[in-house]
Amino acid sequence: MELTAKSFIATLMANQSDEELKKILRYFKSEEGDYGYGDEFIGVKMGFIFDLAKKYNQMPIEEIELLLESNIHEARVGGVSIMDKASREKKIEKDRLADFYHLYMRRHDRINNWDLIDLGCLYMTGLYLFDKPRDILYQMAKSENIWERRTAILSTCYFIRKNDLNDTYQIAELLLNDQEDLVHKATGWMLRFAGDKDKALLVSFLDKYAATMPRVLLRNAIEKFDKTEREHYLGLKKNKI
Repeated sequence: MELTAKSFIATLMANQSDEELKKILRYFKSEEGDYGYGDEFIGVKMGFIFDLAKKYNQMPIEEIELLLESNIHEARVGGVSIMDKASREKKIEKDRLADFYHLYMRRHDRINNWDLIDLGCLYMTGLYLFDKPRDILYQMAKSENIWERRTAILSTCYFIRKNDLNDTYQIAELLLNDQEDLVHKATGWMLRFAGDKDKALLVSFLDKYAATMPRVLLRNAIEKFDKTEREHYLGLKKNKI
């Protein structure tokens, strides 16, 4: 099996399904300028792409970049999935992980939908940055690009897993006035995850900001609270209005 982008895309095309394409387009907006940026969806099951990515986990970084350059959304899903799955291997070489991180950041122009963000930074970017300065995430949190802002907050997921919560709260604070629901949801998601590790910290953050934070963000952050607690924080929001 050739570990090339051409071979990977050929396998995707051979497993294209019009029925699957209809399903996919229910979840993604694909018109130019509307969260899809003109992506071409061909209709391949995500599970198949993820399994294929495992088989191509030794693909050279240059070929992975060719996948990212493709206009076919599923090809870019494959490229990011290859990097994600390889990053999770305990014996991954540091240079290989660094190559993934730098490619992901350098070609972030090709990371233009929520699923690509979630695949790429729930583990890969966070693992690479865990023992390094994290200034780049704060820069991305202030970016005009929605996908860079979503990357900033979701990259803290790995930190949370390691009980390192500070960056999650600091970046969430930067994103409280964001105008995009996809950023609100991601921020609330990470706050909820951080709350699983230390609920007192989350409560303290909510006591300070719940009344003014976007409703979608708040609802995601308090999803695991009991009914009384949820009503309390949603009530703060109503009283503020």
